[in-house]
Amino acid sequence: MQLYFNPASPFVRKVRVTAHELGLGDRIELTSISLTPLSPHDGVRSSNPLGKIPTLITDDGAALYDSPVICEYLDSLAGRNRIFPAAGAARWTALRRQALADGIMDAAVLTRYEQAARPKELRWEAWVDGQFLKIRTALDALEHEDLADTFDIGTISIACALGYLDLRFAAESWRTRRPRLAAWLAAVSPRPSLAATIPAAT
Repeated sequence: MQLYFNPASPFVRKVRVTAHELGLGDRIELTSISLTPLSPHDGVRSSNPLGKIPTLITDDGAALYDSPVICEYLDSLAGRNRIFPAAGAARWTALRRQALADGIMDAAVLTRYEQAARPKELRWEAWVDGQFLKIRTALDALEHEDLADTFDIGTISIACALGYLDLRFAAESWRTRRPRLAAWLAAVSPRPSLAATIPAAT
């Protein structure tokens, strides 16, 4: 399998953590690329009409995107229900947490593009404030979640979202008002799948 990726992407990290947890990392060839909405990558667009990462090319040549689909595909290869819980309350909790964490990532990545790619004189601060409101509200909700003793697609996604905030928005100091969430991240961060995929600035 081939994975188009960028080491800074939190969505890519979610896929890589999932693959590591499932013992599939050695089966995936990583193809590092650089792209933004202003500089698309033709190789990715030829496989994924949205031109986004992560995009996974399976062993039979099919293209899968984006991270929730890729992660569930990897889970199916490993025997199902190891990262995505089976039907029931645990599944809906994991999927809800994944959606919440993906929302944080979306808002953070969009803010990063606004601040790094848009000319300074065209930046829309009120729009950035709106994205940060989403992030902060979601973090406040996660502060009240009981995340202990669970490592599934929901908590993997949360860890990757928090890692991206640390990478790109350290000044946000999200830990200050959320000690339970901060303690949880500190406890899970030494896990080999997370330690091996710490995001790097590009």
